[in-house]
Amino acid sequence: MAPTIVVEKDGLLPSSMPYTSSPRGGMSSLRATVYIAITLVCASTALWSLCPQHYWGEPVVATNLCAQASAVNPVKHAELWSSLDGIYATETFASRAIEWLGGAIRVPTESFDNMAPVGEDPRWEAFGPFHDYLLKAFPQVHATLALTKVNTYGLVFEWKGSDESLKPLLLMGHQDVVPVNPDTVSEWTHPPFSGHFDGKLLWGRGSSDDKNGLVGILSTVETLIESGFKPTRGIVLSFGFDEEASGPQGAAHLAEYLQEKYGKNAFALLVDEGGDYMIEHGKVFATPGIAEKGYIDVRIDVESPGGHSSVPPSHTTIGLLSALLVHIESNPYTPKLNRGTPMYMKSQCLAAHAPKLPSDLRKALLAAEKSDTALRAAEKILFEDRMFKALVGTTQAIDLISGGVKTNALPESAWAIVNHRIATDSSLTETKEHDIHTLKTLAAKFNLSYSAFGEDITDSSSHAYGKLTLSDAFHAGLQPAPITPLDAAAYQLVSGTIKATYDAHRGGDEVIVSPGIMSGNTDTRYYWDLTPHIFRYNHHYTGNDSLFKDIHTVNEYIEVDAYIEMIKFFTLLILNADESTDL
Repeated sequence: MAPTIVVEKDGLLPSSMPYTSSPRGGMSSLRATVYIAITLVCASTALWSLCPQHYWGEPVVATNLCAQASAVNPVKHAELWSSLDGIYATETFASRAIEWLGGAIRVPTESFDNMAPVGEDPRWEAFGPFHDYLLKAFPQVHATLALTKVNTYGLVFEWKGSDESLKPLLLMGHQDVVPVNPDTVSEWTHPPFSGHFDGKLLWGRGSSDDKNGLVGILSTVETLIESGFKPTRGIVLSFGFDEEASGPQGAAHLAEYLQEKYGKNAFALLVDEGGDYMIEHGKVFATPGIAEKGYIDVRIDVESPGGHSSVPPSHTTIGLLSALLVHIESNPYTPKLNRGTPMYMKSQCLAAHAPKLPSDLRKALLAAEKSDTALRAAEKILFEDRMFKALVGTTQAIDLISGGVKTNALPESAWAIVNHRIATDSSLTETKEHDIHTLKTLAAKFNLSYSAFGEDITDSSSHAYGKLTLSDAFHAGLQPAPITPLDAAAYQLVSGTIKATYDAHRGGDEVIVSPGIMSGNTDTRYYWDLTPHIFRYNHHYTGNDSLFKDIHTVNEYIEVDAYIEMIKFFTLLILNADESTDL
């Protein structure tokens, strides 16, 4: 086990060093030199196991890891912010905010996979009443900002700033929600589209994903207009309507419109739905997503001769497909924690700032920057957390399957779809190659001709018993997103705004801002060319629980106190960005 490195005034010292006076006292320069040398050798060679391992108390963690921005509060707009902060604390505003979001929840806006284009599929018409609701709920937004509807239901609100030389701020959200399974309606504590408020929680589909974000942004802008705010830096709001179905009708068209009007790299920064903040290892961590995993749905088709079920072969087509799927699950991708990735950065923040992080994990992480042995040791411990492991590596989930039409007929075909979320340091090509290689042996075993993604993998001989085909299920896959730079003013501004919001709403112990990633993909997949400064974050407090505990399932809800804090975050972000001269 690697020695813990501590930071003292005199430099880097191993915590296992025998001090001359007390565990926090000084030591001779000779001893310090010797132990620094030992530490460096241990951390970079296989001699780690021979190094000093005695641990004295809590270490003073390496503060050069996961450096924190200072809280950013408005200066020019200080008086306005003080006034708004007071307004947000009132019961009157809370009632207003509850009605804004509750009313939005009460208008069902479900989007489904594989919907036909707008104008052909009548299910899109559900968004018309939602637009009517927004017009009624936010009259000042509609009277003050220019509204453009893109592909009928995509919404772009533009609030022109007084200084057109400043790149505008881009805020995003989506209007649609995941469909409610009719079989689960009875399991909801309150009906899924009731927008019911029980005195603390607001219930319903979209309360946590993502009508809270969309309505939170509009609530902020409505209140700013009412307070007399006029922006110096322009503000653009972009709201898609099929994010839950990957955004081809909504965000894809919205991004094209914005790029045509504003050009590439035209926005100072972009904030969309995403990470939350919660308590981890005794410390509050906020995790804005600075990257997203890639994505691909791989369809596996198996074909073989049909016939009467009374004379079956050794394996029916469904049996062949089942064997292939079992083999896939038996050969998952091997996740690996690599330096420079967002989740490695997150682990370094835990090492630097989490007081209750296990000491063996902290020791390994502090040595991991130079030692591969330490990195693998840290990885082993971190991967005991299923969520952390999933965020690091490429995942696979068999989500759809179909085959057969009648009990007395052998199925000529069967298919399944495997959903992949591709690691930030991997690629579409690596993912496809893994799937191709995984099934190659079984294709030969069952005498199946084999093609994948338009190319023949094995000889498509007529003597083959059947056929195995891999293909993109619905659309071409998505590469992992570019990583938002951390050494830029935009990251400092967002981090500082998170800290200022937390302090204004909760006070007490500070929040640590750590880079992170989204496990899924947001509409930002279409916006990469508009700005390199993309943040997936909605300032949603979840305590000790994950944000994912109630979204896309029964009993979705949000705490109203957390929702009002989100409004404070958007308010501070707009005011801080308006004052910034560094963006």
